[in-house]
Amino acid sequence: MAPLRSTVARLLGRSTQRAQPQPGPSAPPRPGVTPPLVGFIVHGAGGVHPASAHIRVTGRMSALAASGAARVAQVEPVRWADGSDTAHLDAILVQRDAFPLAALDGAFARAAAEGTRIVAEVDDDFFTTEARERLARAEYDPDRLAAVDRLVRGADAVVVSTEPLRAVLAAEGIDAVVVPNGVQPGLWAHDPVTPTTDGPRRVLYMGSATHGGDLDLLRDVFDGFVDDDGRPVRLEVVGVTHDDDAWYDRLALPEGTTHYPEFVAFLREHADRWSAGVAPLTDDRFNDAKSDLKFLEYSMLGLPFVGSDRPSYAGVDAHGGLLAADGVLPWRSALRTAFHHPEERVRTAQAYVRAERVVAEGRDEPGERAWRSALGLS
Repeated sequence: MAPLRSTVARLLGRSTQRAQPQPGPSAPPRPGVTPPLVGFIVHGAGGVHPASAHIRVTGRMSALAASGAARVAQVEPVRWADGSDTAHLDAILVQRDAFPLAALDGAFARAAAEGTRIVAEVDDDFFTTEARERLARAEYDPDRLAAVDRLVRGADAVVVSTEPLRAVLAAEGIDAVVVPNGVQPGLWAHDPVTPTTDGPRRVLYMGSATHGGDLDLLRDVFDGFVDDDGRPVRLEVVGVTHDDDAWYDRLALPEGTTHYPEFVAFLREHADRWSAGVAPLTDDRFNDAKSDLKFLEYSMLGLPFVGSDRPSYAGVDAHGGLLAADGVLPWRSALRTAFHHPEERVRTAQAYVRAERVVAEGRDEPGERAWRSALGLS
């Protein structure tokens, strides 16, 4: 097979190859048939991407390439839109706002002329008024928000992460398919943690800057909180907010840690600091459209999970997670439960994640089938 043109970016980078595919049936192409070429557009390059790109796009692309069902390549969006990248793509998946707004009209025109299927991938509510206001406060300027809107409304198919998010788009007249979040097991494989007994009992809360308001839900929970043995309990934050406050501690990431596999490695290195992982969510539409990703990540980190009793985490209590209503007493009760015999909860959660929420070659679950169908590969 002739090499792809140099104008197409390199095949998936080293970081997505760190995931360890689980054994399972693959779908090799028929002899003599060249598999379709699927491009993807995400922020970052050379295998170094934001967490959402690893979780939602590059892990699945790596598994798709390993299956033999398609060739995959990261594409530079402006060069593809203006035609200086001349490679023909059978489909192109664009995450969030990774295609610059000014180049989108050119991309749609070229796709129509060449029969390229454009697939939009979003995992947050970018459409309700309150959600857009929250994103604007966190990190999204007007052009970024407009790029998501233009992409989703013009795409041939739209992929989302949750049913509530699908409903948000349906209210806008946009059809979408749900592909639940999964984890790459090679990044996370870990036994239940045995937390250190030095100092206070620590609880982890990690996340992006869009969660600063959720953090406030826990202020009174950790004010003077002690476990059943009288040991002080402290919240330890990784990310989440740029502010500092005396009521929680901050564990700083090493300078330049923006690469998701490095972030996961950092968490694993420090996992024995923590007795549980928490995921508070305020009662608003933006949060209701979010996924249960933190349940997956904390579980694979080896920590028992305690989260807000919101639609995002509905059902995780059937798989070892703990849910808490708003208020000091419900949260403290759930955390104390998590501190006792956490191993069984973590093993239950990990068994569920490995069985049903893994991204790897050969998986044949409804979400993976929906994802391939959206790309036109079914």
